[in-house]
Amino acid sequence: MSISQERKNDIISQYRIHETDTGSPEVQIAVLTEEINNLNQHLRTHKKDHHSRRGLMKMVGRRRNLLTYLRNKDVQRYRELIDRLGLRR
Repeated sequence: MSISQERKNDIISQYRIHETDTGSPEVQIAVLTEEINNLNQHLRTHKKDHHSRRGLMKMVGRRRNLLTYLRNKDVQRYRELIDRLGLRR
């Protein structure tokens, strides 16, 4: 269900703003999106896993708050990120 360290490092290298960036909103949202997608696959198979479903809802809420923060801080960065991640279809 969780992502491997190699995959997480790949995501960080794709979405970071500068060389040592690991905590910018873009990176956090991209990592959360990957975890959410993996958890969605798990829940398609295990429909009655309500504990994992609760964790999914917490991750979705955290991502929504980060997206709101980014939209209020810099609209251009927000638009570029949702296009790259394929959110807000």
